Amino acid sequence: MKKYLKLLRTRHYLKNLLVFIPIFFNQTLFSGKFINALLGFLAFCMISSAVYIINDIKDVEKDRHHPTKRFRPIASGAVSVQKAKTIGIICLIFSIILTSFTKLYISIIFIMLYFVLNILYSGGLKNKPLVDVVILASGFILRVIYGAYLTGVPISGWLYLTIWTGAFYMGLGKRRNEIEKQKELGETRTVLKYYTYGFLDKNMYVCVALANVFYALWAVGHDDQRFLWSAPILMIVLMKYSLDIEGNSDGDPIEVILHDKVLIALISVFAAYLFFILYF
Repeated sequence: MKKYLKLLRTRHYLKNLLVFIPIFFNQTLFSGKFINALLGFLAFCMISSAVYIINDIKDVEKDRHHPTKRFRPIASGAVSVQKAKTIGIICLIFSIILTSFTKLYISIIFIMLYFVLNILYSGGLKNKPLVDVVILASGFILRVIYGAYLTGVPISGWLYLTIWTGAFYMGLGKRRNEIEKQKELGETRTVLKYYTYGFLDKNMYVCVALANVFYALWAVGHDDQRFLWSAPILMIVLMKYSLDIEGNSDGDPIEVILHDKVLIALISVFAAYLFFILYF
């Protein structure tokens, strides 16, 4: 079972919680809209697993020579390519079925757009500078737009901008750390030859600064002064995240978060504080 969970990359399902962002901030988390959001979350889990499997199949030979990726189920031979293809197709079909249960059939377009973008990414766009980072960031914002459509909830422009810039920050940080570690790991991702460490470093910190500013502008737009206090908490969360990726990290957002209990605690405090002021 463990090898199949690794194949599906269930740890990365955390990103799909973004589907709940619209109803969380709209204070309708405990309304009937939750069912559609939950179906959307499960659908995105399935489609993201399908994408990871396709990517692992495509890169299997390269992964077998990588110091850490060679332990992935397909690269290590724990799961055969044929079996992985079957599981990937099942995930894709289940994703469409789960989305169809919402009876908002246009939402399938969002799922397929995410799927196609990532197939194009694996097929060569990951080697195009800036395009690669835009696709990585668009995966985050697509989850939010999808969640907003499924629940019929509008979301603040400031929050959209916060998520966009936050996603760019994480994407640029991942590339920056890949440059830093490529000699150590003996890996040379094609797109890295177009980037410099300084370019990625400067732009990722511009993005994190903008994310803090956009969130602060959203917070000051409320009459309730308690929202203001959430802005410095977010700043502390992002500073801790930055401190982690400045250390010995490959920059993958999920790995960074799951390997730091203090960061998990800070994120929990931020979410709990927002929950309190939104719902009490």
